[in-house]
Amino acid sequence: MRLALDCRYTRIARHDGISRYTAGIAGALKALSDRGELLDDAGEPIELLMLISDERQLAMLPELPWRLVSGPTSPLEPLVALQVDRAHPDAVFSPMQTMGTLGRRYRLALTVHDLIYYSNPTPPHDLPAFVRVLWRLYHLAWWPQRMLLNRADAVVTVSHTTEQLIEQHHLTKRPVVVARNAADLPGRDVADAAAADAARRASARSLLYMGSFMPYKNVETLVRATAALPGYTLHLLSRSTDADKARLRAAAPDARLVFHDGVSDERYQELLGEATALVTASLDEGFGIPLVESMGAGTPVVVSDIPVFREIGGEAALLAPARDPDAFAAAVRTLEDPGTWAERSRVSRTQAETFSWEASARSLAALVGGWRGRSPRR
Repeated sequence: MRLALDCRYTRIARHDGISRYTAGIAGALKALSDRGELLDDAGEPIELLMLISDERQLAMLPELPWRLVSGPTSPLEPLVALQVDRAHPDAVFSPMQTMGTLGRRYRLALTVHDLIYYSNPTPPHDLPAFVRVLWRLYHLAWWPQRMLLNRADAVVTVSHTTEQLIEQHHLTKRPVVVARNAADLPGRDVADAAAADAARRASARSLLYMGSFMPYKNVETLVRATAALPGYTLHLLSRSTDADKARLRAAAPDARLVFHDGVSDERYQELLGEATALVTASLDEGFGIPLVESMGAGTPVVVSDIPVFREIGGEAALLAPARDPDAFAAAVRTLEDPGTWAERSRVSRTQAETFSWEASARSLAALVGGWRGRSPRR
């Protein structure tokens, strides 16, 4: 059996969320294959193939056989299945739900990461203009999503929260499988060292925010919470525009803000190793990779009280109403006690370890392994 992985969303040089998910799943599937554990229901090996649209993507992906096809934003996308057919896959897994399917001769699993843009319709700014227009039109109603998902043989999603929303809105008649997001965690010694250094970390008065500045991220609440915490500094790690900076500084002129305009993975880990907490006030999310990254490093998280953060953070997360800066400030203050900080640090690492690329790869392998010999839905 041959499984093709749609790796065309992989970024060049640096991952974003979809790109990291793609590489994480691909790497874990390869590891299973290398150990002889990637088998279909008949006990036969599943052969892996990556579909890419730019050879530079290979630097961000595991060493696997690959085939070059057109890109996901190409005008050829509706007919990309005709190119994929020539690789003779039995099944294809795509980390998005928009892969073209006209003429496909293989089983297909499409992925829904979240349903954020139905309530927060502003599209990402880095998309081409025509894609942003289509994006807004697509999210005006539920039926386009249903139409896309029902073209597949199964739907994958990254959290049980999104799985419940898919069911609530009756978005597909196909089976839904959860293959959760994960993160590459540092060694447990890093988290143990963090817990042992609780007194310094509790008094560091350093808060981190890792994420975009789109409206649903609600970063203004974090800025106002920082203003209510004398001596605290909020480090905003992602790239930001001049307009973003002006808007956030105006939200609370007394808040101490540091705009990093992007950090390397190494610098990110350094900052996590110095911070009192990672903070996020999102109004909606499909997952929350920064939570897992922070908890994995033993750094507590203070986050908005929304369903997916309750799922991801478990008992480790400190929760506050999304639009209540005073509640965020109060939650942060509880971490000024070294004993509280140390305990939150310990349970954070334990919670982070419940997420793994291997577990997600096994969920996906169990799905496609049962497709051996079955014809695709048309």
